[in-house]
Amino acid sequence: MRLCAWYLYGEKHRGYALNPVANFHLQNGSVMWRINWMGDTSPRGIAASCGMMVNYRYFLEDTASNSAAYLGTKHIKASEQVLSLVSQFQQNSKL
Repeated sequence: MRLCAWYLYGEKHRGYALNPVANFHLQNGSVMWRINWMGDTSPRGIAASCGMMVNYRYFLEDTASNSAAYLGTKHIKASEQVLSLVSQFQQNSKL
């Protein structure tokens, strides 16, 4: 879960999220909301993401400012759960 959070939040291509689905939702103003262990147990989900699934949440009053922040400063808006997992990854990683 920590590695997944880091991949979605921290791995970048030209400053934007490396994952194309994450990039799509973040460009549209979502918040990276929750990472779900075994959220997709289909054969494709297991093969593609070890069964993990991420939820993106749209707060309509914040979508324009979230989108502008992501596109302008490349800042990813994320929940405490995601940020906590990212922090745990950074503390334990040798990268």
